[in-house]
Amino acid sequence: MTILNQYKLIGVTAPSGAGKSTIAKRVLDEFSSMRLSVSVTTRPPRSYERHGREYYFVSTPEFKRLIAEDALLEYEEVYPNCFYGTPLSELMDTTTPVLLDLDVKGAANVRMHYGGFFVFIAPPSIEELERRLIQRGTESTDTLNQRLKRAELELTYSDQFDAVVINDSLETAAQQTISLIKTHLNDE
Repeated sequence: MTILNQYKLIGVTAPSGAGKSTIAKRVLDEFSSMRLSVSVTTRPPRSYERHGREYYFVSTPEFKRLIAEDALLEYEEVYPNCFYGTPLSELMDTTTPVLLDLDVKGAANVRMHYGGFFVFIAPPSIEELERRLIQRGTESTDTLNQRLKRAELELTYSDQFDAVVINDSLETAAQQTISLIKTHLNDE
């Protein structure tokens, strides 16, 4: 897997609901040569999501087959019976920077083993994160509590990344993230 070292891996990570995917979209809008690595997941798609665009949606047996075939750069059971991972195929045949939109543990593992530049997006508070998750309207009481409990753990990982951006204003957080990535890419 040393071939991955030649790629410019850029990562954005955050607890669920902190704005990671929205900021990742802004990053992609800013860097026309950057491409998004589409993750694979076993969770069902939300109403606005499309297979192959936001995620590759697969069954648990299919996900386990990908693990057995060593077809994933990283993977994690983020919530019970809800797996996420990065297909190696997303990182092949590219010489342009690749943006990884990853869960916190997956991002920490990729950064530790393969390098790259990773920005941790943090909510201004757990209370604000809870408000955002409720406002999103996709969580049951159980999944909301699971996400908040996991977020508290994930926030302790922030020091394992190259930069931390507090998302108390989406526009400001997106611009800070873009600026950090520009600086990183210009330094290489």
